[in-house]
Amino acid sequence: MKQHKISVIMPIYNCELYIKGAIDSILDQTYNNFELLIIDDASTDKTIELVKGYFDVRINLIEKPINTGLTNSLNHGLKIAKGKYIARMDGDDISHPERFAKQVSFLEGNKEIILCGSWFAIVGSDRIIKLPEYHDEIKLAFLKGNCIAHPSVMMRKKALDKFSIVYDVSKEPAEDYDLWVRLMLNGRLHNLQEVLLDYRIHNNQVSQKQDIKQKQKVFEIKCNLFNLLELVLLPDEHIVLNKVIDNGTNINFYDIHVFKNLQVKLLTSNTRNFFEPIGFKKEILDLETKIIHSYFLKRTRFTPKIYFEYCKIKKTLNFRLNLKTEFKLALKAVVFYKS
Repeated sequence: MKQHKISVIMPIYNCELYIKGAIDSILDQTYNNFELLIIDDASTDKTIELVKGYFDVRINLIEKPINTGLTNSLNHGLKIAKGKYIARMDGDDISHPERFAKQVSFLEGNKEIILCGSWFAIVGSDRIIKLPEYHDEIKLAFLKGNCIAHPSVMMRKKALDKFSIVYDVSKEPAEDYDLWVRLMLNGRLHNLQEVLLDYRIHNNQVSQKQDIKQKQKVFEIKCNLFNLLELVLLPDEHIVLNKVIDNGTNINFYDIHVFKNLQVKLLTSNTRNFFEPIGFKKEILDLETKIIHSYFLKRTRFTPKIYFEYCKIKKTLNFRLNLKTEFKLALKAVVFYKS
């Protein structure tokens, strides 16, 4: 038997409603030199029964005796995979027929790329999620959050093995975002600018059930990104940076003064141009916009003091409220508006 070019890793758990569509979309690929590693995390519904209804030599079903989590399943898949490329797939999504053919062709022609994702469509809607294409764009977008769709990805197994890169269990349920950030230090990432996956959103997803935990892990990963810069912070600056990364949560007026000094440090910390300079400057200026909106506009109580604080600081800002918005702020402050 010829060696498999692709190892498809599909972790599954209680997805009886969608599993056949997901498997069929893989078996129907126009590029068929692959093994499909289906790793069941001790499902309690009819998922396993449905998988066992397939008789295709490309399918390798692994049944875990106890539930140990998604990341554990992913790492087991990486360990046993035999392919040159690792393709990810979930048990509730649909891969377009030419997905593998297009990703293999791109990776074969671009040896510097170690990961290739794509745009995706949301099942049951007209929404198409467009993601940044090139490596430097992706790196900048990571400062805001994950911009690579996990089940759309194809990776070079050689790169994972060379740098001993696996999924970090402690980062679940943002284990994919963390993996991309570590991978980008060892090679280039890319998103094909076309829809190759239909992504399903439903209430049983891990990301829906563990939303609070996921936000905390995303926060930690964003902090790790800023730690890649040549940045020495004072204690107050470190606290404010964490608040800003956390979407401006709990920002106070003193923090805005601290941020102005922090902003200068951030703009001068990218000395090695780790992030593309013009785009990085824009991202840092956008952080200022975020905290101004958070402190002055996204609040439940307004007092005259709030408006006077804005007047006091606005000349130092790169981002200022337009006249209409400033007038609304003044009006809310005067009437002690509560939302």
